[in-house]
Amino acid sequence: MPDTKIIAMWSGPRNLSTAMMRSFGNRTDTCAMDEPFYGAYLAASGADHPMREAVMASMECDPDAVARQCLGPFATPFSYQKHMPHHMLPGFPLDWAARATNVFLIRHPRRVLASYAKKKESVSEADIGYRRMLEIDRHVTELTGRQSVVVASEDILADPEGMLSALCAAIGMDFDPAMLAWEAGPRPEDGVWGAHWYDAIWRSTGFSTPESMALPAELPDHLKAIEAEALPAYEAMAARRIGAAVGS
Repeated sequence: MPDTKIIAMWSGPRNLSTAMMRSFGNRTDTCAMDEPFYGAYLAASGADHPMREAVMASMECDPDAVARQCLGPFATPFSYQKHMPHHMLPGFPLDWAARATNVFLIRHPRRVLASYAKKKESVSEADIGYRRMLEIDRHVTELTGRQSVVVASEDILADPEGMLSALCAAIGMDFDPAMLAWEAGPRPEDGVWGAHWYDAIWRSTGFSTPESMALPAELPDHLKAIEAEALPAYEAMAARRIGAAVGS
């Protein structure tokens, strides 16, 4: 088995996370994992999510066993792992992340909420996970003694090749042009929940058009309150995103 570099990509929902999994998974030197703690999260939290029973039946639901899976072994030089911060409930193991290169993918919470509310009727700050993301970021920094990488989905959409090149450089990989385009349709690494959530990504063959620089119109009051909860954590991470460093 090769000595595999583990890339833990942390992202909330509706945030380019599946497109990024497609991008890295399209490399011949990389295997991809789709939200490995999702089943454990559903089992422990009792959260009422679409396809809940099918998700839990499809995957390991013991968080300690999932943590071991995240460490391999793997048959490729790189393991790209798509993780959701809100899946990491209190008491779930996080020490495994000290052996990974951790990246945090962010998007302005107003954009996330405007999109998420179209797929799920009820939503809370915990569902989009910004405060939990910042907690994980700080915990991983304490474990490793080094800051994690932060990248914004808006910056990636504005300049996919430039930003992916910068991201690869930051995490110790060579950029591969195969990351820019992929075949439409499902992939073996997709979770069973793809049937509910991945309609757009299954139609895609590459990154979508850049988002408008302007934020969406003001949210309804109940979502506006969630945006206000999430903004401090988002802004703390956005201040050190790669895009800010390379001028995009």
